[in-house]
Amino acid sequence: MPGPTQTLSPNGENNNDIIQDNGTIIPFRKHTVRGERSYSWGMAVNVYSTSITQETMSRHDIIAWVNDIVSLNYTKVEQLCSGAAYCQFMDMLFPGCISLKKVKFQAKLEHEYIHNFKLLQASFKRMNVDKVIPVEKLVKGRFQDNLDFIQWFKKFYDANYDGKEYDPVEARQGQDAIPPPDPGEQIFNLPKKSHHANSPTAGAAKSSPASKPGSTPSRPSSAKRASSSSSASKSDKDLETQVIQLNEQVHSLKLALEGVEKERDFYFGKLREIELLCQEHGQENDDLVQRLMEVLYASEEHGCTVEGKSGQAGVSSCSSGQVEACESIRVFLTGRPVDVLRAP
Repeated sequence: MPGPTQTLSPNGENNNDIIQDNGTIIPFRKHTVRGERSYSWGMAVNVYSTSITQETMSRHDIIAWVNDIVSLNYTKVEQLCSGAAYCQFMDMLFPGCISLKKVKFQAKLEHEYIHNFKLLQASFKRMNVDKVIPVEKLVKGRFQDNLDFIQWFKKFYDANYDGKEYDPVEARQGQDAIPPPDPGEQIFNLPKKSHHANSPTAGAAKSSPASKPGSTPSRPSSAKRASSSSSASKSDKDLETQVIQLNEQVHSLKLALEGVEKERDFYFGKLREIELLCQEHGQENDDLVQRLMEVLYASEEHGCTVEGKSGQAGVSSCSSGQVEACESIRVFLTGRPVDVLRAP
């Protein structure tokens, strides 16, 4: 259905009447009780969901419902971030409250998503819908934000839909509804009666001698849909388990890293104290201090390690003076062996 446009009344005053493209006028009327104004088809029924009364659908069922009602091919809840589906839902529930010509059904960029949500906000305002649209969150394409909003919109749809027929493809007037770019998944699309009746598989089923006259063709598709939904649910549980295990491993590695860094800082502080003592008392015992400084400032290429208690050799051999200096450092470091400790 063509979208509405506001126009001036004959006396030049903007009275918010709507004149559609075909010339039909949808007048405003004043609410006699609260002094408010609404369109001639009445105000929308507001829905307020709470944690007590909330009944939600699965992600696959909600996408199947969206695809079936407005003839889209979405594969993920995140693709609702374009706002195009909501705009068509509003045109379906309240014909003429939004101009589908202005809706970008092929939106791929964030500013195009925002454009669609602005149209949706305007339609909400016209129909006195109290719901606040979290546009900034929805256009980011995050799963949970879009799932929460479509769950609410499903309840809003159920409360306001009057059962009238609606052709979403004709209402779009030839606009191709291309889903926003996203990694492809199986399209959970409910079978449509009009398409099923004219499909080649339907004709083959009718002409098949094995088919019974009283059987319904929708049962096999329902079974396949239930099977695919259960397998997808199992896959989601496996992925959630893997995520939990990986998070535990990350936590353990973080704790181990913190321990290593703490130990590193402890020994570096000890070596810093040795360096300060050497600089302070360098004149008193030049020979020992010089040997200690050689160990402290040894580079990785010319590193010096002390042979441990197990008898394993170090990275490179040390002179007798360096060994004596290393032994002095080891005593200072609470008796633990030193392996070329350097600043981080």
